[in-house]
Amino acid sequence: MNIVVCVKYVPDATADRRFESDNTVDRVGVDGLLSELDEYAVEQALQLKEKREGEEINVIALTVGPQDAEAAVRKALQMGADSAVHVVDDAIAGSDAIATSLVLAKAIEKIGQPELVVTGLAGTDSMMSVMPAMLAERLGLPQVTQAAVVESQGDQVRIKRDGDTATEVIGGKLPLVLSVTDQSGEARYPSFKGIMAAKKKPLETYSLSDLGVDAGDVGLSVAWTEVSETNERPPRTAGEIVTDEDGSGAKALAEFLASKKFI
Repeated sequence: MNIVVCVKYVPDATADRRFESDNTVDRVGVDGLLSELDEYAVEQALQLKEKREGEEINVIALTVGPQDAEAAVRKALQMGADSAVHVVDDAIAGSDAIATSLVLAKAIEKIGQPELVVTGLAGTDSMMSVMPAMLAERLGLPQVTQAAVVESQGDQVRIKRDGDTATEVIGGKLPLVLSVTDQSGEARYPSFKGIMAAKKKPLETYSLSDLGVDAGDVGLSVAWTEVSETNERPPRTAGEIVTDEDGSGAKALAEFLASKKFI
């Protein structure tokens, strides 16, 4: 049984994030890391493997991105994934979700149709949450998404997900696409043993030609979405100090919050 976990290399939210001259995110000149939400996907894939002890299960981490994106699958390997695939090609730069889903789907097909494809809730850089549905459509698979709890037995997968007014329980039959939320379980930290073992695990690199994807079908020039303008965040201004010398501080604070429409 093969489980493919799609992971993304994203700019560090604590770093000084920048844009290129074409208004795409600078993914080379800033520090990056494995998307935090994708760590939960890796964790759930590893838990599924551990719960199905005795079965031959391979967890394969898959990413698309520049050379530095290798760090994302390296982290997944350190957590416990068995192998990794990195799709890297200059033509991919600037691709939107539609083109990225094409590349991911072709990579998954090249890996070999897996029984399970797992993703996080969203990439922390874009927060679009559309990749699971797009992958399911391209791969011709059912999807169970936004799982807070994941259970599996045999070829059945059942999830619980929290809605606005109720908790839903839905299930599906393998093979399928599964996405999980940050409520599904704390992601494990790589152990020293895991870090050392990851250095010997296989990591393959694919180009677009390896996947049979035309370079004209990806990239910024064919993207369905475009960032037309970016501006630097204005510098922070000094805050307002509310004094409470005569007991009127609470009223002043409430008036301030009301003026900003916070209450």
